[in-house]
Amino acid sequence: MMQWPDDDVILYDGVCIFCSRWVRFVIARDSDRRFRFTPVQSDYGTRLARTFGIDPTDPDTNAVVHGGIAYFKSDAALTVLSHLPGWHWTTALFAVPKPLRDAVYNLIARNRYRIFGKYDTCFVPDAETRARVLE
Repeated sequence: MMQWPDDDVILYDGVCIFCSRWVRFVIARDSDRRFRFTPVQSDYGTRLARTFGIDPTDPDTNAVVHGGIAYFKSDAALTVLSHLPGWHWTTALFAVPKPLRDAVYNLIARNRYRIFGKYDTCFVPDAETRARVLE
């Protein structure tokens, strides 16, 4: 298992519209302000991605560091969801076999720019959210 010193950090593709919507979804529901965020395009995000074997120029997964451990693909999404108020029920989705969950994740990830689009530059959050972004 991969380890990282900072906890509850979500690594995402900052130019991906779908990924940026995911970040906004989490922010809107994370009333405890548990999670922090870093786009893979930032210096911090690039270091994190490289540490975990993710190509920062062509990321194929988001990731979350929780409890000092890095989770990828569907495990990352479910780990985040299961720690949001009102979304604890998503832990039941871990019962779905990982190869099936990751196959769905990979299908969306491969087609995310074509389906949802892409920003020219990284998504820039508002001032309040910016305090939770690691760069």
